[in-house]
Amino acid sequence: MKTSSNPKAGRSQHTGFAMLEALVALLICAMGVLGVVGLQGAMTRAQTSATFRAEAAFLAQQLLGEMWTDSTHLSTYATTTCGAACTDWQARVAARLPGGQSTVTVANTGVVSIEIRWTAAGESQSRFTMSTSIN
Repeated sequence: MKTSSNPKAGRSQHTGFAMLEALVALLICAMGVLGVVGLQGAMTRAQTSATFRAEAAFLAQQLLGEMWTDSTHLSTYATTTCGAACTDWQARVAARLPGGQSTVTVANTGVVSIEIRWTAAGESQSRFTMSTSIN
């Protein structure tokens, strides 16, 4: 029986296997990094949305506090008969929220409804509504 004098003859079937393993590991690692980047983008969008909702709630509470202290002139806070305090507040809404708009309704019974709308980039319109009774 004749033996081969070439030492690489038995290993020729396995050449490049380590390179293939490294490429598969690199692919798996790249997919993990892409997943983390996507998750970070989603978290940033959620944080921005939560910030705008909190800002809208703060602005509504701020106007409501002004209305409580000036309850004898409630009708001047309605959007249709907006007084100086109301126009200042609407300017703050427009400045702090992207595309910020508001509607304030005051019923004769003292029921006040405040609606704030805004549209963040790449999203649909969001809305915050607050109602209360001021007597």
